[in-house]
Amino acid sequence: MSETIIRADLVASHNAARKPDLERDYASLGERLDRRGIAIDAIRDKVEKFGVAIPSWGVGTGGTRFARFPGAGEPRDIFDKIEDCAVISQLTQATPTVSLHIPWDKADANRLKQAASRFGLGFDAMNSNTFSDTKDQKLSYKFGSLSHADAGTRRQAVEHNLECIEIGRTLGSKALTVWIGDGSNFPGQVNFAKAFERYLDAMRDIYAGLPDDWRLFTEHKMYEPAFYSTVVQDWGTNYIIAKELGDKAFCLVDLGHHAPNVNIEMIVSRLIQFGKLGGFHFNDSKYGDDDLDAGSIDPYRLFLVFNELVDAELSGAKGFNPAHMLDQSHNVTDPIESLMLSAVEVQRAYAQALLVDRKALDGFQEENDALMATQTLKAAYRTDVEPILAMARLRTGGAIDPVAAYREAGYRARVAAERPAVASGSGGIV
Repeated sequence: MSETIIRADLVASHNAARKPDLERDYASLGERLDRRGIAIDAIRDKVEKFGVAIPSWGVGTGGTRFARFPGAGEPRDIFDKIEDCAVISQLTQATPTVSLHIPWDKADANRLKQAASRFGLGFDAMNSNTFSDTKDQKLSYKFGSLSHADAGTRRQAVEHNLECIEIGRTLGSKALTVWIGDGSNFPGQVNFAKAFERYLDAMRDIYAGLPDDWRLFTEHKMYEPAFYSTVVQDWGTNYIIAKELGDKAFCLVDLGHHAPNVNIEMIVSRLIQFGKLGGFHFNDSKYGDDDLDAGSIDPYRLFLVFNELVDAELSGAKGFNPAHMLDQSHNVTDPIESLMLSAVEVQRAYAQALLVDRKALDGFQEENDALMATQTLKAAYRTDVEPILAMARLRTGGAIDPVAAYREAGYRARVAAERPAVASGSGGIV
């Protein structure tokens, strides 16, 4: 049996006080859904099986370009991060895996595997880092990595990605995510075509190193840190990359990596249609790549993304198997609380999308009844599915109210006493 960090009796007491109200709410919602021809237990069962990976870097306090203000009990290393991830998994029962970032999380792979297995955690996609320099790194990525004009720098970046694959093989990971900050800040700084061709050549070398049962996720982003041009700037370029590399290459969609007002759900549909949707980094944004908590700004957009995902799931889209991960920066909140709520919000969007009357929607679409088509979506979105999510947590050993249970347990205060305080620093992420 897996170890738990929050005492089981505390979680049980927490749930016992809330269970009667939850059962009444669940029964009431079940009755209303039954009138719509929906079996509440079937939705709950699907929610119980749905998981989203936690980014190791997400449990630390993030920062801006200007400053970073550390929080109490900051994780000191990857092993502290795994313990924080274990708390999230225990209370939400929605985050069974951790996604590592190398070299930030570099440690003995067997020791990492043992540390995670204590808490029943597995490992999601590996993430490489060639967008910043590390101590004792021979060649700098200041002017690019996989697309750099210098062949030696490109080779160094390729070797780093191949190392990530080797670490992941020991951990039981099955995917590598590659995001680069390569691009330019001034017109004329780089030749667009040459830079992209160099990138493709380097990615082919990485692709060749993939095990047969692995997938390669490439991630697009329209800007930052390259503000004039970015080598992998949009989903179209990302799709070209996936097609060029081969059957094991897929596109990863980060919700914050698009221009404001871009129709992300349509991008998701296109990538599903042509078999190149690899997965997601869930977060939210107001202006750019804000990396805010999932569903905190535009929960309806998150629902619309899941509407496309559920449509593909129910229709049996060929090769449909997206990976789900959070990718957030928490500057003013407790990262554990934000990640718990974000995992719940992703589950919420999934549950709501499962409530869409697909037959009615298809009919309205065929009849060009725009009003009733959009109202069909709204009927699902407006449904309060909280009793379903809470019941799923209760049945799988989680907490009915994860944040309340976490605060009752006093975990943050305890680790703050154990982990040395970190001084405030200059800008940059964890």
